[in-house]
Amino acid sequence: MISKIHTAALWGLESFEVVAEAFFGKGLPGVEIIGLGDIAVRESLSRITAACQSSGLVLPKGKVTVNLAPADRKKQGSGFDLAIVVALLSGTVLQGVALEDCAFFGELSLDGSLRGVCGALPLAVSAKEAGVKKLFVPLCNAAECSVVDGVEVYGVPHLTDLVLHLKEGSRLEKTNFDRQQVIENSVCAVDFADIKGQEIAKRAAEIAAAGKHNLLLVGPPGSGKSMLSKAIPGILPQMDFEEMLECTKIHSIAGLLPEGVPLVTQRPFRAPHHTMSFAGLAGGGVQPQPGEISLCHHGVLFLDELPEFEKRSLEILRQPLEDRSITITRAGWKMTFPANFMLVCAMNPCPCGYYGSDVRACTCTPAAVERYLSKISGPLLDRIDLKIEVPAVSFEEISSKTRGEDSRTVRARVNRARETARERYRAYGIGCNGDLTPALTRKFCVYDKEAETVLRSGFVTNNLSARGFDRILRLARTIADLDGAERIGERHVLEALQFRFSSGTLWN
Repeated sequence: MISKIHTAALWGLESFEVVAEAFFGKGLPGVEIIGLGDIAVRESLSRITAACQSSGLVLPKGKVTVNLAPADRKKQGSGFDLAIVVALLSGTVLQGVALEDCAFFGELSLDGSLRGVCGALPLAVSAKEAGVKKLFVPLCNAAECSVVDGVEVYGVPHLTDLVLHLKEGSRLEKTNFDRQQVIENSVCAVDFADIKGQEIAKRAAEIAAAGKHNLLLVGPPGSGKSMLSKAIPGILPQMDFEEMLECTKIHSIAGLLPEGVPLVTQRPFRAPHHTMSFAGLAGGGVQPQPGEISLCHHGVLFLDELPEFEKRSLEILRQPLEDRSITITRAGWKMTFPANFMLVCAMNPCPCGYYGSDVRACTCTPAAVERYLSKISGPLLDRIDLKIEVPAVSFEEISSKTRGEDSRTVRARVNRARETARERYRAYGIGCNGDLTPALTRKFCVYDKEAETVLRSGFVTNNLSARGFDRILRLARTIADLDGAERIGERHVLEALQFRFSSGTLWN
């Protein structure tokens, strides 16, 4: 007798169908699990035995061979426990129960209760693609899996509840997903109205958000660089459903999705510490895991104290800033992770933080300042569209009772500019100016004669590279969209040049 139970496995950000095949044969009693499983899979037999004894369930007494097919692909983790125990129980208490259209995954505790697993959403997607109609998962993973259409999801608190439901029915309740109730407007902890002064920096942040341009803030300690950066998610457009699904998959695989939360509805804001390792930023591991630049997919990656990061870690940003993805190659595997994010950086102008300040004298030597700034390479700087000096806030500004524009007002302008760009590039599958290819930049970033004169002068004066020239055009296109202009004009190019080279004197 052979029973076949559907489940799924993860490999990086991908999932694939797995079938737990149980063969009930003759021979000395015992269970053998094969199929290229890791230590957690091999240890599942001990968890299953204890869980069945605690639940009063009887396992087969003869020799049983359990194969996790396909046998040539690695299976890692404890998520196969539920499928294996159902395959074994199909030879005893579940014999004769129709399980062809069902899939199971979850980790068993020794008392028979179920623990949640990472990557439940991509596992559910894989099960649906395999033709599964009913999905049985741990109770804490049910909300996440219910996002997948066309599959009935049942949260299982205990192994006995599952057995009774499969035998009698109507024991477990189906988990439903209410899209309108879950998808709400994002709420940001820092509002633009809370930031005193820094009107130029606020304008730069608005432009960066409207076109998904990269932003660098340079200024002395306490000038508001971090606060402004944390306010940027509040002016970004609300994610659409497809973006939410992509972000949820990544956070689910990384084990960062809160229990009972079916979707990531707010744009991610990741702020790794400068001591983070190269692998932590880029991703990798024995089993491929997403790094910080993938966890902020469709959101913001904030690097505070930029020169303090390891130079190797900063250089890894160069590829994803261009390709919107990162490919990692190791001895045994090659994996591409999504990395479509907006980069926001903050830094002091020198080690002491007061180079060029009117408030306090700098104590650094010219050589120390040069070493500090040289930690950021030219190619990385070339990929940052806006470089803004953020001066110290004056007493008049910080004591003012006048409340500035709030994030809701700024976000409305950003939404209008994004919608204009989305309609313009609809045929190309692009949603904002920051994602334009060089060919599309030439096609859509059309400028008048006055703007051409300014561009020519800026190209020569600032020794622009071909990449830098394209990024100036994209930045000017975003400023024109915020103005509601059809063509790029002289004032749009002037503002783009000003923001791109605002802090250029530091590196000159």
